[in-house]
Amino acid sequence: MKMYKHEKVSIIRETGECVDAIAPIVISASRSTDIPAFHLDWFFNRLKKGYCSWVNPFNQKQSFVSFQNTRVVVFWSKNPIALIDRMLELSSRNVNCYIQFTLNDYAAEGFEPSIPPLNQRIDTFKRLVDVLGVGSVIWRYDPVILTDNLQITDHLERIEKIGRELKDYCEKLVFSFADITSYRKVQYNLNQGGIKYVDFTQKSMCDFATELSKINESLGYELATCGEQIDLSKFGVAKNRCVDPLLMTRLFKDDERLMSWLGYSDMFGTPESFPKDPGQRAACGCVLSKDIGTYNTCGHSCVYCYANITPAYGKQGCEQANRKNEYESLIS
Repeated sequence: MKMYKHEKVSIIRETGECVDAIAPIVISASRSTDIPAFHLDWFFNRLKKGYCSWVNPFNQKQSFVSFQNTRVVVFWSKNPIALIDRMLELSSRNVNCYIQFTLNDYAAEGFEPSIPPLNQRIDTFKRLVDVLGVGSVIWRYDPVILTDNLQITDHLERIEKIGRELKDYCEKLVFSFADITSYRKVQYNLNQGGIKYVDFTQKSMCDFATELSKINESLGYELATCGEQIDLSKFGVAKNRCVDPLLMTRLFKDDERLMSWLGYSDMFGTPESFPKDPGQRAACGCVLSKDIGTYNTCGHSCVYCYANITPAYGKQGCEQANRKNEYESLIS
């Protein structure tokens, strides 16, 4: 199997220094923070400059990312309303995009205190679809959290309600189960908030998938999990590829550079065997991309967040980063 890597190039920084950089075809913006909600000015400023820098959160090493080859941006967001007025700016640079839109309903629990009301977010979803087309905005109900007061049946009722609202605007529902025990800081933040969480078991995951598939009989969504080891295919639930080569070939088939990189042609098949990104978790199905976000810069204050040390720390980092939109990287 052919191994795919980012092209290596040289760029000139604004300081005049010549440095090595990678030039990815696909940019992820971002699994680490909500760029559309909080850092869109920074993103478009860096796109205009032609590059950004990224600091590895584990070793603090700085590297550089050139946008000279970028064909697709995958946006991840809980409140991407600001993107609506920036789509022309993106398309004028001949860059494609699609959106992973996390649309949960934790209003009663207050788990996502800084996001707009559900009805506003549903309206934003529909408006984005009106601009980009059906299939370009993916609904994520992510993560599914159980507590002593929040049961599987509660989630199913909420999913069905949202699903009926989005029925003509969305093709796929992606979900994941809250993996609380893997993140000590998430356990700490939930405990600090007095939230008595309940871990998912194999049985409760299967119970959830069973009932979700029944609800989906009248909704007709593609169902998929994100980053889950468990096989739920017998319930009609696939393993998702959020950075998805098949979706890109369908949405952007006229982009010859992208199609060539994906190894796609009408004569020789589809990129179903396109290898996963080796930099992601074992259960992640995403293909190669470069994420340009930074941890501890998201201001949504979600109690279950793995990307912020604490909600307050994330909000502080978000405000600090927003004061420095001219910087090469998002910094906390």
